[in-house]
Amino acid sequence: MKLYSATRAPNPRRVLMFMAEKGIRDIEVVPVDLAGGEHRGAAFMAKNPLAQVPALELDDGRVLAETRAICTYLEGRHPAPNLMGEGFEERAFVEMMDRRCELQLFLRIANCIRHTHPGLAPLEQPQFGEFGVSQGDKMRATARWLDGVLARQPYVAGERFTIADITAFCALEFARGLMRFRPGQEGMEHLQAWRDRVAERPSAAVV
Repeated sequence: MKLYSATRAPNPRRVLMFMAEKGIRDIEVVPVDLAGGEHRGAAFMAKNPLAQVPALELDDGRVLAETRAICTYLEGRHPAPNLMGEGFEERAFVEMMDRRCELQLFLRIANCIRHTHPGLAPLEQPQFGEFGVSQGDKMRATARWLDGVLARQPYVAGERFTIADITAFCALEFARGLMRFRPGQEGMEHLQAWRDRVAERPSAAVV
């Protein structure tokens, strides 16, 4: 199998971190040059018509896109260690937190960066600066909520590390690099402490 990825892009990083946590080493990682527009070229779009990474090419030639779908596939092939929940109840609560982190934190960070960072202008046209700023404000509201969650429990979805932690961590690292967002500097000490703990995991080193 081949995973089409892009260095430092947050969604591919989520899959790479997921793979690292599971010890998956038999998937070839194929870099895609986003800055050079390779993802919009005919060769890549034949694999993923939406021109997005990551994309997982299976041994039979089918291509699976969307980060969560790829992780679900990998969880099925490599069930241990479990990262998506044991049994339907835990799976549901893990998915709830993962989706909240994806839609309320990760997506808002991405929108803020896409519409306010001059370096992203070639990839995001047109940019809407006011929208980007508002997304940054809404992201911080979600981060404050998550800070409260982590004041009560050690991990995003409860007592153990799951895919929800991967999504939240990659989101915050994206904001850390391009928004200079540091939770601790804005009074979110629990979120900062959690981020620092996760950053010590070997899987956090993958980019």
